[in-house]
Amino acid sequence: MHTARQIYEQAPLGSLIAFRSGTPRPPERFTRKVKAWEQENGTGRLVERQAGFGRSPATFTLHLGDFGSEGVIIMVIRRLFSAESAKPFEILEKPKAGMVRVLTGHGERQELRFLANDMAQAERWMAEHHYSGIRAEIVPDSDPVVLPGATARAA
Repeated sequence: MHTARQIYEQAPLGSLIAFRSGTPRPPERFTRKVKAWEQENGTGRLVERQAGFGRSPATFTLHLGDFGSEGVIIMVIRRLFSAESAKPFEILEKPKAGMVRVLTGHGERQELRFLANDMAQAERWMAEHHYSGIRAEIVPDSDPVVLPGATARAA
């Protein structure tokens, strides 16, 4: 298990992260309790981190899923976590060397839009999705974590 601070500082963009409340899942017959439990327990892909400023702590964002119909995404579900959160986290998977991150953003603010298996898949995705400032970045063998406002650290 990892702390929120460790996820913020050590997990590379594109990592699959689980968050847990530490409580067991209620029986399915308790639908309201199950829904509440699901809000506090889940899995998402790390897509962004933001440095803290003033009294605001650093944060990171997990992409939990897309909902839509017939190939049209209607709703994107993301969840923002404070690096000071007491919730336990687990890194389930890190991007493998050779995978390709499709990113947008300028300066310190970088956002993962897609994690491709290879450059060909990334290029096809970029041709279909038009974002300003889009670029592809191959995941290196040693994948450093670059924190907003800091220098690269080894993952």
